[in-house]
Amino acid sequence: MRNTSVLSRAAAALVGGLAAVALLAPAASAADTPVDFACQATPPIGSAQTFDLAAGVNATAPANVAAGSQFTITLAPDALTVPTTVSGNTIRSISNIKLTVPVPAGATLVGESLAGGAGLPAGSTSVAVSGGNLVLTVNGSVAGGKSFTLPALTLTLKAGAAGTTVQTSLAGTGYSNPGLTFTATVPVAFFTVNVPTACYPSTAQVLSSTTVS
Repeated sequence: MRNTSVLSRAAAALVGGLAAVALLAPAASAADTPVDFACQATPPIGSAQTFDLAAGVNATAPANVAAGSQFTITLAPDALTVPTTVSGNTIRSISNIKLTVPVPAGATLVGESLAGGAGLPAGSTSVAVSGGNLVLTVNGSVAGGKSFTLPALTLTLKAGAAGTTVQTSLAGTGYSNPGLTFTATVPVAFFTVNVPTACYPSTAQVLSSTTVS
């Protein structure tokens, strides 16, 4: 019973640590679009906990393109820093980071690629198309105290019919349909607690908008 109590308290403290990621993230620049995530962390013992995570994305896209033409949009996430300790609890790492971006309507996806990024394990990032979404995955962990930047995602698109608008955004409509997921890990006595976390944009944000003419 005592071990269960310790794990429950530690998991709750870890959830608070995840919220601190938002506080330690650099402020978005004027060119960035702020994205406020509503997050839910589900510890192995105890009830789920919710918190907010402030992030940002810098989008680069043409304002206008011709119908049938090929163009690119690049989405570059802002950097975040993983805290080392919160309320005396060590934050070991976060891992299994996944960021989901819907393939925008009004255009056909021709290709996708990743570039840049920092503070992530070498060769750990990938992007794949799944169910009409682009899923950026980090197959590795980021240690507590480390800053990291997800790589920029470039979409190569073919414009659709004239008069349409191609807009990009981040996916997610609720905790059961998240746009950002990760797992936080904290050591507690002889145990390691893993806390899966699901986030979605609390307010839908248009990252870029391109008019097809």
